[in-house]
Amino acid sequence: MAQPITTTPDTALRARPIAVLFDLDGTLIDSIGLLLASVRHAFEGFNGRAPTEQEWVVGIGTPLGKQLQAFCKSDEQLEAVTMRYRTFQRASHDRLTTAFPGTLEVLGTLAAAGHPMGIVTSKSNEMMDRALVLTGIGPYMASTIGCDSCSLHKPDPFPVRMALGELGYDASEAVFIGDSPHDINSGNSAGVVSIAALWGPFTRDQLQIASPAHYLDDISHLPALIERIQNRAAV
Repeated sequence: MAQPITTTPDTALRARPIAVLFDLDGTLIDSIGLLLASVRHAFEGFNGRAPTEQEWVVGIGTPLGKQLQAFCKSDEQLEAVTMRYRTFQRASHDRLTTAFPGTLEVLGTLAAAGHPMGIVTSKSNEMMDRALVLTGIGPYMASTIGCDSCSLHKPDPFPVRMALGELGYDASEAVFIGDSPHDINSGNSAGVVSIAALWGPFTRDQLQIASPAHYLDDISHLPALIERIQNRAAV
């Protein structure tokens, strides 16, 4: 007579796939060209110092207002530059935004394995939602946290914790993949396993300062890494 199968705490843990959180710009979508073109347009004819490309890239992953404010001398300047940025971004978004090659296949693989997924980005909710629809990424995400979703932003851990709350997961059961030090610092502070995406605008040396738990040089390798992390978590 066959013996009944009993579930131990260990097998219960193994049966629950870990949650996978993603940054958006530079991690799932190739939109850095759009961001740089938008800021160049915003500061055309500006009475003051415009950010260099390097200065702007360093701030990617933090809210737009915070980035722009550092180069504006008044609220009026900030409002005008923000409007010029947004106008260009909206007009050029669909032309200059694509999912990185292999992204949808990877998300499909993770979904098939039962991993709940979410977005944690400093992008405005308007532009986040537009990008998710345009690229086909949206249906895979059970949680989408944008800049307008909360008052605290990366590198603060709050948006990561907010996404975990929506998914019903603890930090010990999750990973966060991002391409900037702000992503890694946010994930580390939240207590999740942080994974540095090396295909974005930040170099390995720039990301190393934030101490990610793992580095990934190609998004196609993510499912295998998630499986290894899952297996270690279940031991």
